[in-house]
Amino acid sequence: MTNKKIDMLNGSLWDKILIYAIPLAITGILQQLFNAADLAVVGQYRGSNAMAAVGSNAPVISLLINLFIGISLGTNVVLANAIGAKDESRIKKCVHTSIYTSVICGVFLTIFGEIFAGYIIEFMGVPIECFKMSSLYLRIYLLGMPVILLYNFEAAIYRAIGDTKTPLTALLISGVTNVILNVALVCGCGMSVDGVAIATVTSNIISSLYLLNGLAKSESDVHVDFGQIKITKPILIRILRIGIPAGIQSMMFALSNLIIQSSVNSLGPRVMAGSAAALNVEIFAFFVLSSFGQTCTTFVGQNNGAHKYDRCLKSMFISMGYSYLFTAIAACSMLYFYKELLGIFCQDIEVIEIGYIRLYWLAFAFVFSILQDILSGYLRGFGQSLGPALISLIGICGVRILWILTVFKNSRTFSTVMMSYPISLGITSFAIIILCIYLKKKGKLGQKT
Repeated sequence: MTNKKIDMLNGSLWDKILIYAIPLAITGILQQLFNAADLAVVGQYRGSNAMAAVGSNAPVISLLINLFIGISLGTNVVLANAIGAKDESRIKKCVHTSIYTSVICGVFLTIFGEIFAGYIIEFMGVPIECFKMSSLYLRIYLLGMPVILLYNFEAAIYRAIGDTKTPLTALLISGVTNVILNVALVCGCGMSVDGVAIATVTSNIISSLYLLNGLAKSESDVHVDFGQIKITKPILIRILRIGIPAGIQSMMFALSNLIIQSSVNSLGPRVMAGSAAALNVEIFAFFVLSSFGQTCTTFVGQNNGAHKYDRCLKSMFISMGYSYLFTAIAACSMLYFYKELLGIFCQDIEVIEIGYIRLYWLAFAFVFSILQDILSGYLRGFGQSLGPALISLIGICGVRILWILTVFKNSRTFSTVMMSYPISLGITSFAIIILCIYLKKKGKLGQKT
């Protein structure tokens, strides 16, 4: 683990930010590839209805877990700040508090989800022909919430110390297992959406245990002693103060996507399938984008702890530059090769053309999404998490809801739905720029979290 750590406090930032972000982006992309394997297998072997059932669950799953993934960002910031300040006691308390919190939150989320799964599927307006399969997939997936959240909190610990390679290794092992099980359960055992859901839960068990074993064997300050896994109240409060607003901000994306998905569902199974296929293509560009936002948060968090505020600002600008460069390459590629990429999931020409409409509008949205993501990550590194969350509540969720209730109501087309993405993100990114200027003038971007 020591050899994989990146020194964020000294030396050039250009190479270190890239070295840190690339495994992070690959991790997200591979995770989505393995998730896409679920969609591809059921789409090719069980038909478009099964594919639509799996795809329709993506927004609601994101909505349920993003709050707790946001809390894991709180772990990242608090731990990175402690590392920058060289506070060994705070480092150990943060690690053990985070592990405990992840498991408890995962159990709570499983219980909550199992109780309300049927109501959630009904609220989303899933067509009757997909309802039972969609509900079955969601219920099985929710059983894995404790290990899914444990993996995310463990990954946040590794990333806070500058190690993005170990979570990538864990994902590679679990992801290959996921693909093998997908084929075995669906093709070999004749299962459908239940097979891919079981494969997903099993692979997450493997990845979380892999990282936990690494932390238990580590001789560094982030070593996990199972006898010391407990909540330290002041540390938990610091994590929640940063993590809950970050989670709410992530939930705003998920909630708005849930509303968007409900509108998509109302346009029929073919539009549902095309949108689901496009989502599994566009998300690759999104992970390139978001990797630099997370990189910015960690670099700013450590340098803020060390009171190196000039490096905080440099980290933000370098992360943004890289994000625009690599996201542009990814977005152009997905638009140019859309037939081949969407064809992986379905051979229906109409479904493919519907998927292209989504890719087209999301490519425009990335321009604003980068601004929103990098600046939000920069503010989180200073512990300023509430402001971006409130802006996202209004600018993303609020605008998209208003759009669906007004514009889409009068023009019920898939293009109309997709236009809400660049418009809402443009408004949100502009507001966050204003917030950054305001906090800078108030001296808020140069204090310990």
